[in-house]
Amino acid sequence: MKEIIEYLQSYQGRTLKLMEVCGTHTAEISRNGIPGLLSPSIQLVSGPGCPVCVTVTEYIDRLILLGKEPGNIVVTFGDMLRVPGSSQSLSEARAEGCQVRMVYSPMDMLKLAGEDPEHTYIFAAVGFETTTPVYAMLLKNALAGGIKNIRLLTSLKVMPPVIDWICGEKQENSIDGFLAPGHVSVITGSRAFEGLAEKYGIPFVVAGFEGEQILAAIAALVKLRGVGKTVNMYTSAVTREGNLTAQAAVEEYFEPADAAWRGMGVIPGSGMVLRKKYEAFDAGSRELMEDREKNKGCCCAEVLTGKVRPAQCPLFGKVCTPQTPQGACMVSTEGSCFNSFNSILPEASASNIEAGDK
Repeated sequence: MKEIIEYLQSYQGRTLKLMEVCGTHTAEISRNGIPGLLSPSIQLVSGPGCPVCVTVTEYIDRLILLGKEPGNIVVTFGDMLRVPGSSQSLSEARAEGCQVRMVYSPMDMLKLAGEDPEHTYIFAAVGFETTTPVYAMLLKNALAGGIKNIRLLTSLKVMPPVIDWICGEKQENSIDGFLAPGHVSVITGSRAFEGLAEKYGIPFVVAGFEGEQILAAIAALVKLRGVGKTVNMYTSAVTREGNLTAQAAVEEYFEPADAAWRGMGVIPGSGMVLRKKYEAFDAGSRELMEDREKNKGCCCAEVLTGKVRPAQCPLFGKVCTPQTPQGACMVSTEGSCFNSFNSILPEASASNIEAGDK
């Protein structure tokens, strides 16, 4: 590991802009102080890898409306509670009587709904390819158990189309390589990024989540600069083909659709929605496309696309903090602004990584 760090610190070629598109990578890059271990000519930027962060405000507004309707109970993960809608968050709405419950697993819905048939339980189904199979299994089990009072409000997205959008000709980004998302790749397989690598002539490296794994992947991206190749460096969990069983489950219950991304608008084919066959379980997901920022000064959109760094937002660390978030990027523990605000000293991280390598 010492040799890899020395290589990355001594790089003096043209400036490279490398993007990670996984919320866990964002958090681990910050936790390990990895930017401080790199040459100034290697720039890391966070892309749209945090599912909470890319969810548009109309989705939050819809959850609040559903939770205020008699007979409904909205169920969600904790990180969704404080995400601002166009006027308030679920947490703020709950204080006014909106029915919201927090769970740790979507499968908790089966017990909640099964024991309380008088209410309709609506899950805030947000996520990427990693979590969509879980929602498929939830529906499969609900159908098998005859539980009919479960609904999903989906904001499910897939990675390749948004990466294509980021690299597209109309964008001002000049990304030289991608740290491909490890968790997503477990489901999709590394082949999901091969076409993009060839199309744009840039490398994609699938990486694990330890500091050493991330640094090794960054070194591979630097060495492969200008080469349209996909490399899997997370072979303990990722294959080229991916999880075929999970892919089949998603195929059974969901179909591709256009989807709205915070700050990026509607990207064709970048979402997944319930098939017509299962639309009885849908809580009105298909038309949630508007994004109206609560604070017009919020730069989440620019941060998510790598156009600005969190600290370049005029609200960062002043009006916008983890205690008073003005945008989704400061709410989620996977958000770029949250992790930038809570970043640790690079020197301490270098010691931790090298010590772990001994």
